[in-house]
This record gives sequence, structure tokens and C-alpha cells, in this order.
Amino acid sequence: MFSSYFKLKKDKDKYKDKAQDIYKRILTLSSNFNNLENYFKKKDFNTSFEVFSIFIIFYIKNLKELKLENYQNINQILIDLLIEDLDYSLRDQGIGDMNIGKYVKKYVKKFYYRLSIIDKNLDNSNFDELSLFLKNLDFINNDHLDEVLKKIYSKYNEIKLELKNEFI
Repeated sequence: MFSSYFKLKKDKDKYKDKAQDIYKRILTLSSNFNNLENYFKKKDFNTSFEVFSIFIIFYIKNLKELKLENYQNINQILIDLLIEDLDYSLRDQGIGDMNIGKYVKKYVKKFYYRLSIIDKNLDNSNFDELSLFLKNLDFINNDHLDEVLKKIYSKYNEIKLELKNEFI
């Protein structure tokens, strides 16, 4: 009875370690991407959120496509880490205890909306529609839109290859 609990906890810890490693990679990737010269209209929390959301969605999508055993656990932990990080980041921005839930909820809704749109367009290989969606988010400078989109799609393929090499 108790041994199954400890095995379950050990398995969950294994997924948590893997998800935390992936989350750190996403943080580094999005931070490096955010620092690209003149690609974004502003360098603020919203732009960081948009870029981070795109990359975490790419990881979630690719883990799902690889059909790894228990990929749902890793993806759920990634989303949990995102929500914890949102809470911490918003508090760091000065949002108080009374309003933090409202702000976190707003960003979580944004994230799930982006997840549904990007997932659907990647499933259909509809890059024109995805490009239009990203353009409408209005955080990329129009002068660099095509260049940024090419870099984003390139990162998607790099992430796919990275995960294939890591898990298969």
C-alpha cells in the first residue's frame, strides 16, 4: 500500500526534474530571443510573456507529437511552473496580494488561447495563419516581422530535433 505511494512520488519527481530542466531551457531560449536588437516594439513583461509562451507551446507541442510515455505529466508540470513563475513575476512587478489572482488568471487565459491557436495551426502546417496570428499579437516590429517569424519557425524545428534526440 505505502510502497505504491512512494513509487508514484518517485515517478512524479522524475518528471518534475525533467520538466524543470526543460523549463530552464525555455527561459534561456526566450531570454536570448528577447535580447535580439530592434525586433520587438517594447522590451517589457508582455513581450517576454509572448515570446516565452511561444517557446513553451513549442515544447509542449513537440512532446505531445513524440508520444512519449507520460508526456502529459511533463507538460502539466511545465504549465504548473509557468503559473508559479507568473505569480512570482507579477508580484515582483508590484502587484499586490488582493489583485494577483486576477492578473495570473488573465495571463493563464492568454496562454491557453495561444496554445489552442498555435497547436491547431501547427497541426495543419498552416504557417500563414500562424504568422498572421503572431503579427496580430502586435509585439514584433513590422520592419523585422519576416525575419523574426523565420527565427521562430527555425526554433520550432530545432526544439523538435532536440527532443527527438533526447527522448528517442
